[in-house]
Amino acid sequence: MEARWLGWARRMMSIAQNGLGHPGDPYDKERFTQLQKLAAEILGAHTDADAGSAKERLAMERGYLTPKVDVRGAVVDGSGRVLLVRERADGAWTLPGGWADPGDTPREAVERELREEAGLAARAVKLIGVYDRRLHGHPPTVFDAYKLVFLCAPEAGATPRAVIEGDLEITGIDWFSVDALPQLSITRTTPWMIDRVVEHQRDPTLSTDFD
Repeated sequence: MEARWLGWARRMMSIAQNGLGHPGDPYDKERFTQLQKLAAEILGAHTDADAGSAKERLAMERGYLTPKVDVRGAVVDGSGRVLLVRERADGAWTLPGGWADPGDTPREAVERELREEAGLAARAVKLIGVYDRRLHGHPPTVFDAYKLVFLCAPEAGATPRAVIEGDLEITGIDWFSVDALPQLSITRTTPWMIDRVVEHQRDPTLSTDFD
């Protein structure tokens, strides 16, 4: 579970953002701006972002603040190995995925991420779970996020691509046994998430998880 201060800082951030989206008099705008700055300082002191970058991220948000949506595509081969990609950002491994884009359905978003990150044509066959990022061992970040994890099946004859030199995001693609996982990018994927992927692969009758 996250520290209570992080929840308080996020609530401050939400109040400030929503207030700036519906300002009253100029004094209200000034107060909400100061509250946003204070939230950024708190988040910057305790997360992977400094206060300046936290404030930048907050300032980029418009309208009513809601959790972001992160989609992850899980592919398991006939030997029970899980397909992972290595992130350039931290050199660690994760299920392929990322933020859902506006205009994509959840299915389209995860299938696109598999194509872009692993070069794999696949289709989503089951929603494994909808997880609140705060509750599953991820390090704290500026924004709340829901993680949608899908079990995916490769199209007939499809295989992951080799890593393309100069890829801006991915530096490795490989299959891993759950008993010999590499260093995971915990910001994106946790060992617990991999365990749930394999459990759902082995037993398709399991119900979708949700927090």
